[in-house]
Order: sequence, then C-alpha cells, then structure tokens
Amino acid sequence: MMVIGRIRWSRVFAVRFFFIAVVSAIALISSPADGAENLVSRIVLKGSVNPGSAGFFSRALHDARRSGSDAVLVELDTPGGLVSSLRSMVQEIMASPIPVIVYVYPSGAQAASAGALLMLSAHVAAMAPGTEIGAAHPVGAGGKSDGDETMKKKVVNDLAAFARSLAEKRGRNAQWAEKAVTESVSSTAQEALQAGVIDMISDNPSEVLSRLRGMKIMTVAGEKGFTGASFTIREIRPTFKESALMTIADPNLSYILFLAGIAGLYFELATPGAIFPGVAGAISLLLGLYSMQTLSVNVTGLLLLLLAVLFLGLELFVTSGGILAVAGLVALFAGSIMLFDLPGSGITLSLQVILPVFVLFSIGIALLLRVVFRSGKEPPLMGKSALIGQSGRVVRFIETDKPGKVFVHGELWDASSSECIVEETVVVVTGIEGMELKVKTKQKE
Repeated sequence: MMVIGRIRWSRVFAVRFFFIAVVSAIALISSPADGAENLVSRIVLKGSVNPGSAGFFSRALHDARRSGSDAVLVELDTPGGLVSSLRSMVQEIMASPIPVIVYVYPSGAQAASAGALLMLSAHVAAMAPGTEIGAAHPVGAGGKSDGDETMKKKVVNDLAAFARSLAEKRGRNAQWAEKAVTESVSSTAQEALQAGVIDMISDNPSEVLSRLRGMKIMTVAGEKGFTGASFTIREIRPTFKESALMTIADPNLSYILFLAGIAGLYFELATPGAIFPGVAGAISLLLGLYSMQTLSVNVTGLLLLLLAVLFLGLELFVTSGGILAVAGLVALFAGSIMLFDLPGSGITLSLQVILPVFVLFSIGIALLLRVVFRSGKEPPLMGKSALIGQSGRVVRFIETDKPGKVFVHGELWDASSSECIVEETVVVVTGIEGMELKVKTKQKE
C-alpha cells in the first residue's frame, strides 16, 4: 500500500510540474521580456514647412515602418509654412500604423502656425521647457493676408475647422485649436499642458521616451504600447537631395527666386543677346514655381532637363562665351535631382548614379567647348581670308604702279605691292582688294 501511494503522488506531482512548465512557456512567448528594447526612429525638422520637408517627412515615416520601428520621434522647430505641405504631413501621421511623437525641442524652439497643427495631429505631443506653440492664423506671401475679405474668411474658417478636427481626433482642446487659427493664440509649454493641448513637458528626448513606457496609444493599426525596458534610437537624416529641396522650398527663398526669374527674363527681352539674365531667369523662375508648389517636383525636374537640352543645343549656334553651357549643366544637375521624387514608392534617382553621369557629361561638354573655342582662334582654312599670311612666289615682275603675278596656295593671282619685286622672289600676302592680292617681300629668318 505504501508503494502504491508513493507512485500515485509521483504521478500527480509530474502532471502538475508539466502543467506549470507549459503555462510558463506560453507566458514567456506571448509577453515581451523585461530586457526587450523598443526601436524608435528619430528625425529632426527645422525651418519652414514646405514641399521639401514634407517629402523628407513622408520618406522618413515609410523608412521607419520598413525598419520595424515601434515609433517615430520628430524633434520640431518651425515658424510655420505652406498649408498644402502641412496637410500632406498630417495625412502621413493619420495613416501611420506606428505612433508618431512630435516633440518641440530644444528650449527656445517653436511650433508656430503650421507647426502647431502638426502638433495637434501627433499621436503624442510633447514640448521642452521654454518652447511655444500657436499663432496659426493663415497669411499670404510676405506675411500679409492677401485677397478680399470673403476669401480671407473662407481660408480662416477652413483652417479653423481643420484644427478642430485634429484636436478632437486626438482628444485635445478643440477650442484652443480654433483660437490658434482665428485669433492667433499662442501658449508656452506650461500653458499648453494646462490647456490640454499637449501630453507632456520633458527636458530631453530620453525623458520623453521613458515616459512612454506603459502608455497605450491608438493608431490606425490598433492600440500600441511600449513594454520594453529600454529604447534604442535610430537616426533618419535627410539625403543631399532632400536637404537641397528643403532649402529651395523655403518661402523666403521662393519669393526671391520668383522675382529673380521675372527680372532676368525682363532684362533679356529688353537687351536681347545678354544671355546671362535670360538663362538665370529661366532657371530661377522654374525653381520659384516649384517652391510655391505651383509645379510639382517631378514636373519641375522634367522642365529643367528640357531647359538643359535647349541651352546646350543653343551653345553650338550662339556665341555665349560658355554661359549657355554652364547654365545647361546647372539645369541638368537640378533637374536630375528633382526627377522621380515619389515618396514611399522606392522610385528615385540615386545621387551615386547622378554624380558620375553628370561629371562625365560635364567633362564631355567642356572638351567640346575647348575644341570650339580653339577653332575660333585659328586662322580660316578656306576662302579669301585664308590667303592672308600665306607665302607665295612671284612669277611675273611686280612694279609699284603695275601689278604682276604670284603663285599662292596652288593658284595664280594678280598681285600688287608698294615695292618692286622681281620673279622668283618669295612674298607674303598682306591683304586682298577684290581679286588682287597685296604682297610684300618675305623677310629671311
């Protein structure tokens, strides 16, 4: 009996041990380990909101998703920018399956105008001490509210509704959002936190991320959380192309480029043949129209390439001193950079491809121009002008008042001179009058 009892207790103990082991394994698999890390992609947006920064923002969010990042941290410092670019960036945030944390940083930074609405759309909105947010009233070029009263009212009401909808979507203060547009309300970080506009105030990015631990964030893909013990930050930096487009698309520079383009074309039409004002004006005008988002980046790139072909073709027929060739190369490089800019599609021209091709093409153009310039400096090889400087031989005596005959360049010519020259004397052609050569005795070397 004692043996049977021991066997039964051994079986019960084994079953219990097996059950506990299975439950523990399932729990270990289904929940992340305490030492797991959360991968966060970090981007920095400074300067105006423009087509260039919108393109970089879109590419960065797609890149973060492909890399398996758990979130995107956007460090923001902007005075505002174009509403069309803002809407594009907001749509990217709304469609993001991973949380986007927008953080106004460092101290002294701002999220003004379009930046304020970008903050409202973020899954998590944070600010550093000493920063500000607000003043989202729409203005025209040059900082003025252009247009008639009816149009201005429509623009303001449209943007106010946009701000309210963003605030309501994220559970933030919709009344403050509307006043930021209609009354240009601005707030400090502390005021924004008290008004329910932002979620937290943090001294640095590490503090922002540490406070996300345990927080549940709703995205289009469902509820997301951060349960790992630490955060690994992955930097996403703008490419050369994106940096160039962000610089060109700055509203202040766009205004200058547009006016420079008009002025250049005006001076070219007023003084035909100046060439430089015309080519500089054409390139500046195209870049200005892109900067104002009148032309898309792909259309601008295509037009610049066509302009490059035109300039390089004209260089063969117009004496420009190389201005047309240089302008053509500038347009070619700019157009190559801007062509095939489709964020998220993977269709783009790599700078590693553009640069070698551009350098080789530039070398070819430079060699061609060198040949053209050298040929222009050489004496003519055909026609009467080609005879000047040629040596010949007198075949009939030349008197000062009576022409003789000379054999030059395989031909027999009438020739006159200010001196008497006997037969078989070597002479040099100094000029041509009608069908008669002017010659002189060739000095012996």
